Amino acid sequence: MPSTPQSQPIIGEAPVFLEMLEHVSRAAPLSKPVLVVGERGTGKELIASRLHFLSERWEQRVVKVNCAALTESILESELFGHEAGAFTGAARTHIGHFERADGGTLILDELATISLRMQEKILRTIEYGEVQRVGGGETLHVDVRIVGSTNADLQRLASEGRFREDLLDRLAFDVITVPPLRDRVEDIMPLANAFAINMASELKWSYFPGFSSRASSTLLRNRWPGNVRELKFTIERSVYRSEDQDEPIATLALDPFETAFKISEPKTVADRPSTPPRAPLLPADLTQRLIDTEVNLLHAALAKAHFNQRLAADLLGLSYHQFRGKLRKFDIRSKP
Repeated sequence: MPSTPQSQPIIGEAPVFLEMLEHVSRAAPLSKPVLVVGERGTGKELIASRLHFLSERWEQRVVKVNCAALTESILESELFGHEAGAFTGAARTHIGHFERADGGTLILDELATISLRMQEKILRTIEYGEVQRVGGGETLHVDVRIVGSTNADLQRLASEGRFREDLLDRLAFDVITVPPLRDRVEDIMPLANAFAINMASELKWSYFPGFSSRASSTLLRNRWPGNVRELKFTIERSVYRSEDQDEPIATLALDPFETAFKISEPKTVADRPSTPPRAPLLPADLTQRLIDTEVNLLHAALAKAHFNQRLAADLLGLSYHQFRGKLRKFDIRSKP
């Protein structure tokens, strides 16, 4: 049965993100294997699906497998299938994912968790287009494009003998790196608004009232180690906890574990600071120190915002006119 395009839209206007999407568009028409790499929560699964739906295989099946969720024996059976009676409990023949994806695309998520023995079987399938069901003797031919997805450093794992170098060579015909959200600061508010509107709709709100300026500034300044996934959950949590659906979201629920009654473990000797905090060196020119700090923050905000002054102002919790005034005050160039 033909696949249907993913319903979740891909949102992003940051230069590094648009460059990555262009890379996807160039790689998609090929039938070669591709690796999609990036930190957790960056949206690798969406990019892997996009490679399929922009290819000539888009009308064929796309099969996704989370390799980390299966034991080696189950993964082998799921990928290659098994014959009836191949092992205890195998009452009937099971068609594996390679056969199901014939003519289409097989997405292997959490690729780094696959055992070395399974890696060897996958390598043979990539090289010769052949599979054998567990417990079977017949060789089946399949035409499958493999897209691997991982947040692990496969090159390091290969050098340590934990990932087959020959398989890595075959899979890495091309490698697409999904940028982390901290390098896509321009995309934070469009993503946040999209997630908030969806959540408001789920809660049957008539409209989404937006974010307060302080909340927007916090969203832009946060590092988002969990990337887009963390942002999504934060926004959804903040919207549903909002007490007044007619007022802009002012309080962000960044940490779901935060509570006034949080249980803490008793401190051990090792937990206690061994030395007191170091005092600043004196004498010092306080006025110059403050000027240097302010100038450094202005430069850092401009760099992170890719010299978009409105975004840079938001990162510092300033209005656009306040930010422009400080650029003039310290004679800072607003362009690289």
